[in-house]
Amino acid sequence: MASLAAVLAGCASQQSQVATVNITRITQNWPKFINYNNQLASDTDAINRSSASPRDKQRQLDRLRQQFVKMQEEVTNDVRVAAEEVANQRHFKLVITREFVGYGGTDITTDVEKILKITEKSPAPTT
Repeated sequence: MASLAAVLAGCASQQSQVATVNITRITQNWPKFINYNNQLASDTDAINRSSASPRDKQRQLDRLRQQFVKMQEEVTNDVRVAAEEVANQRHFKLVITREFVGYGGTDITTDVEKILKITEKSPAPTT
């Protein structure tokens, strides 16, 4: 019985080699992501409401899609670099997104948010 307790205690003290990052939380609180998203939505709406010909609108939307891809690559890279930094500091071998994990792993979202300078939004005041 004592040896079983020692084995279980040893397992409990080992740190997981897998870390998780909650991307949904990051995108909900990251001003850079929110600003990019709002700008793209605004630009899309302006193009669709414009009096330009359908052909010109399509060209503008195509350019906007290219911008979207660049913005998406930029924010993805920012998160990847921050997650890698935390993983290296805390000796994780793998970082995955929390959205696809049923259970397990060590959540490093807060550490990634600190590197990205994200502060969680305060709840809206109730009246």
